[in-house]
Amino acid sequence: MSRRSKGPETAEQKLAQLSKLRAAAGRVTGETERKQHDRGRYTARERVEKLLDPHSFQELDTFARHRTTDFQMQKKRPWGDAVVTGHGTIDGRRVCVFSQDFTIFGGSLGEVMAEKICKVMDLAAKIGCPVIGINDSGGARIQEGVVSLGAYGEVFLRNVNCSGVIPQISLVMGPCAGGAVYSPAITDFISMVKETSHMFITGPDVIRTVTGEDVEFEELGGAMTHNTTSGVAHFACEDEDQCLQDTRYLLSFLPSNNLETAPRVVATDDPQRMDLELDRVVPAHPNKAYDMRDVVRPVIDDGEFYEVHEHYAENIVCGFARLDGFAVGIVGNQPASMAGVLDIDASVKAARFVRTCDAFNVPLLTFVDVPGFLPGTTQEWGGIIRHGAKLLYAFTEATVPKITVITRKAYGGAYDVMSSKHLGADVNYAWPTAEVAVMGPEGAVGIIYKRDIGSSPTPQQRREKLEDDYRAQFANPYSAAERGYVDDVIVPHETRPKVIAALLALQTKRAPAPKRKHGNIPL
Repeated sequence: MSRRSKGPETAEQKLAQLSKLRAAAGRVTGETERKQHDRGRYTARERVEKLLDPHSFQELDTFARHRTTDFQMQKKRPWGDAVVTGHGTIDGRRVCVFSQDFTIFGGSLGEVMAEKICKVMDLAAKIGCPVIGINDSGGARIQEGVVSLGAYGEVFLRNVNCSGVIPQISLVMGPCAGGAVYSPAITDFISMVKETSHMFITGPDVIRTVTGEDVEFEELGGAMTHNTTSGVAHFACEDEDQCLQDTRYLLSFLPSNNLETAPRVVATDDPQRMDLELDRVVPAHPNKAYDMRDVVRPVIDDGEFYEVHEHYAENIVCGFARLDGFAVGIVGNQPASMAGVLDIDASVKAARFVRTCDAFNVPLLTFVDVPGFLPGTTQEWGGIIRHGAKLLYAFTEATVPKITVITRKAYGGAYDVMSSKHLGADVNYAWPTAEVAVMGPEGAVGIIYKRDIGSSPTPQQRREKLEDDYRAQFANPYSAAERGYVDDVIVPHETRPKVIAALLALQTKRAPAPKRKHGNIPL
């Protein structure tokens, strides 16, 4: 007697099966979760949930699975593969996100994982919203061979095509090795977590074998290494909670795409506020140091300055702030470090930040106190000419509103490079303490009056007299103001209302670019 054939499933049975599959796709065993937490890390889904607004995450490709024919791999085909992808909101604004899952195949990237990442990046580009990548991966999936390498290439292609179109932010929350590091490297900002995240092309074992160097993970590619030495990472966070919260804050300064402007917030700080402390920030002695942050904070809204690359090239300061609720990018020489000179690292750091602000329509406010470029064979042989030209190029190319305030020294070619009027800055102010000249009085007098001083019966007194004369004639803002290189010489405590008025006036700025594919920045 033949067995009765099973009838079609009812709608209730199909819904029950879907619920069961969804639960399986999102399931993380208690042991796996405990291991992640013991390492100081959240699971892939926990990270997404903590990053986005509550209950806003809409997952994509929940049921995607790898197609690898490897026998051992066929035994394990988890739903979703090794990455969680989808979209949600941050402060009500749409973002796309992917979060690599180290608990599945070590977070290694294969064909299906790359397809999921590329799909969510394509969606971000299509709807014009930021994409945030949470990286926790051991690298390419070896079992898939060259397919995994091709998969990386597909991700890189989208990183490049989205560059300057939508904000791309990378959060490194575990290992990021081999080819995996190049996707974050193309993105706009990289955040790392101290002690638990690492980035490197080749690990310590390979380096030890090939070069004989003995180096540990943290020293080779830890958060502080990449925040202080290499400059690869922009932010170093104490833990994953800070990393996720800081990312939400960073996005508040950026628009959703390059056709929009960053959202203006309701200002709680009086735009006409004047801080008399600014009148005392710059020391009377021209060679005495001060912290440029002490200039920035009294000028911006509520003193809130979100610094970028805080630990790298500390002789220049870059970061985001607000003026009367408008997001602005701040660039300032830092007299407290190396007297604020421009060197290779400072030039590259600032140039990258300027170009990022320009790409996403964030106005630039520049504070200048620069004695020149750093001299020496190390800098010359390292290419200071080429690298310094990057900053010059970036400021010149930028079409966003550009406001400059010279607080003290603006010497030589460095004066030109730091968003001078000659490079297209819109409004340039100077404080009475500003010194706009080819070089400082000491150096200039030593060159111009070398014979005069040498033949004088009192050379030291003669030098001092000539330096005073040079300072009175050149080391001040008024010669530049006479020629219109400086729009106004202002009292320091007037800086906030002055720059806000300039920013408001420049909201309708239009700067048509010449017809060309793109310029050839000296990389």
